[in-house]
Amino acid sequence: MFIDRARIHVQGGDGGNGVTAFRREKFVPRGGPSGGDGGRGGNVVIKADGSLNTLLHLRYNPRHTAQRGLHGEGSNRSGRNGEDLVVRVPVGTQIFEATTGDLLHDLSRDGDEWLAARGGRGGFGNAHFASSTNRAPRYHQEGSKGDEFELQLELKLLADVGLVGFPNAGKSTFISTVSAARPKIADYPFTTLEPHLGVVDLGDFRTFVIADIPGLIEGAHTGAGLGDRFLRHIERTKLLLHLVDVSSVSGRDPVGDYETVNRELASYNDALATRPQFVVATKIDALDEPERLESLKSAALKDAKPFFAISSATGEGVRELINAVSAKLDELSAEGNRLDTVELAL
Repeated sequence: MFIDRARIHVQGGDGGNGVTAFRREKFVPRGGPSGGDGGRGGNVVIKADGSLNTLLHLRYNPRHTAQRGLHGEGSNRSGRNGEDLVVRVPVGTQIFEATTGDLLHDLSRDGDEWLAARGGRGGFGNAHFASSTNRAPRYHQEGSKGDEFELQLELKLLADVGLVGFPNAGKSTFISTVSAARPKIADYPFTTLEPHLGVVDLGDFRTFVIADIPGLIEGAHTGAGLGDRFLRHIERTKLLLHLVDVSSVSGRDPVGDYETVNRELASYNDALATRPQFVVATKIDALDEPERLESLKSAALKDAKPFFAISSATGEGVRELINAVSAKLDELSAEGNRLDTVELAL
C-alpha cells in the first residue's frame, strides 16, 4: 500500500534523576556526599533511507519515544545516557509542524538526518552541590523532560520526469513500455490510484526516473476526481510529459484536454505551469481522424512546446521521445550546473 502522508508524535527521552547519597565505608567516618548525576535522555532523529518508498510503517506506529537516561547512583556513579531513536523515512520526505503547517525540514538526499526531539538533561546528584560552606548537601536535582512534538510527514517522490494527463491518456501503458514498472492498465478511468516510479535505461549506465500519477480532470484542484493531492509528487521533476489521447475512442477533444490539464497545473502551483513540458499525442495506432492530431500539434507549437506522437502499443515514436527527453534532461542539468557556478562565484 502506498502511503504518502503520516502524522507522528515524537518525544525525546527524559533525563535521569540525580541521587542523594553519602559514602559509607569502614575507617572513613566523614565520607561526604557521593550522589551521582543522572544520564541524558536519548534524542529522536529522523533519517532518510533510500530503501523505503512509502510512509506505511509510520501510519500504524505513530508514537516514537527515545530511551530515558538512567538515574545516578551512589559512589559518584552517573546514570547511563539513553540511546537515540532513529525514525527512518523515504528520501523526499518533508517534515511539517502539525498544527501550524510550517515546513521544518526536507530530507531530499539519502542519509540526510534531522533532530526531531532533543532528550532531556540529566539531573545533578548531591555530590555536585558540595562546597566549602555546604559540605553535606541533602538534595539532588530531577532530570528534565525530553522535547515533545506532533509532526506531519509528507512524501514527495524524487523523479526526473513527470507524466500528466487525463485518465486513460496512456500514461501507465507508456511507463510500462519504457521501464520495468508494472502499474495496473485497464480501459476505464482512474485505473491508476497511486503514483508509480519507473527507471528508464538508456544504456552505457545512463538512466532517468519517470513518475506516473493518477489522471487529472477539470476541477481537480477543487477535489474533482482524485483531486490534485498527488501533484506534489511531480513538483521536484525537471520535465513534464503531457500525454493526450488523440483517438476518437475517448469522445473528448484533444485540445480541450490539453488546455484543461494545464489549467489544473497552474491552479495547483504556478511553478508547474512554467515547468519545461513536452506534449505527447498517444494512441496514434487507433487514430481515425487525422485532424485531431493536427489540432493538438498546432496548439502545442503555438505554446512553443515540443510535440511528439507515439503509440505505446506498437512502439512507434517511443524511442524518438526517449532520446529527446534524455537530451533535454542533459540540457537542464548543464543549465543548473552553470547557475550553481555563478552563485558560487558571486
